[in-house]
Amino acid sequence: MSWLGTAERARADRAPSVIPGPGNGPGSEPGNGPGAAPALPPGALPGIPRQRASRPAPSEAAPGGLAAPPRRRPWRLLPTPAGTPFTFGYALLLVATSLFAEYGDPVLVSDLLQGSSTDVVHLAQAPLLVLVASALWIAGGMTSGYAIGFLFVLTALERRIGGLRTAAVFFGGHALATLATELPVAFSVAAGRLPESSLHRLDYGISFGVMTSIGALAGLLPAWLRWPVLAGVGYLAVIDLLAYIDPMTDWGHLLSLALGVASWPLLRRWRTRLARPAPLLGDLGHPALRGARTY
Repeated sequence: MSWLGTAERARADRAPSVIPGPGNGPGSEPGNGPGAAPALPPGALPGIPRQRASRPAPSEAAPGGLAAPPRRRPWRLLPTPAGTPFTFGYALLLVATSLFAEYGDPVLVSDLLQGSSTDVVHLAQAPLLVLVASALWIAGGMTSGYAIGFLFVLTALERRIGGLRTAAVFFGGHALATLATELPVAFSVAAGRLPESSLHRLDYGISFGVMTSIGALAGLLPAWLRWPVLAGVGYLAVIDLLAYIDPMTDWGHLLSLALGVASWPLLRRWRTRLARPAPLLGDLGHPALRGARTY
């Protein structure tokens, strides 16, 4: 074979193979027919899909390439049926009892308040009943400072530790502070230092539970907000105590605040447990995978 035939065969071997099809006949350019393989874009390799550059979501992107700040949601400061069911339901109950106390029969309202009082006589007769019933009324009505504090404080606390734990903090502080203020009255009357009329004092409301919740919530706040809250609320409680209008109740407010502060280690443990992610299915610590053989 001549050198000319050898060169033509070498060029034919180096030429790209074209799939036969319509439009690939003589006189047509290879790769332009319907049956030809699609042309790859520059920089792409056959068999390897191109990767698209991921674009940030509109909510995450910000001018200058910086991350957008988190959105503020003012409505989260108030209770909602889905987000804070305990605070929402309890608030509706307090609104109902406050409206009844305002517009109901005065004689019936007075009898109910007397029966709900956590004085020494009622605590000796039916302690659980009066401890619960006394927390169904707001002393001072819906416009009092403790009613407003109830909405904001218990909402913030429930969003951090859950409804059941918030109820435990509120009613625990309410019950302990009530017993701590009424038991000394009983001992003082028995010792002859107070008259027997002190056994029948009218005592009801949510103030002890609210003060306990404030002290508990302060432990879950950042330091720049925690100490101003404690200082402001403690200052108001001390001012009321120095006024000596109702010293027993005012002492109960300070004690309730201290009970909330004492619960900080337990609350932080609860919050850490709630924030802990669930174990993955492939985790060796998962109960379903314990004892599994590894190869």
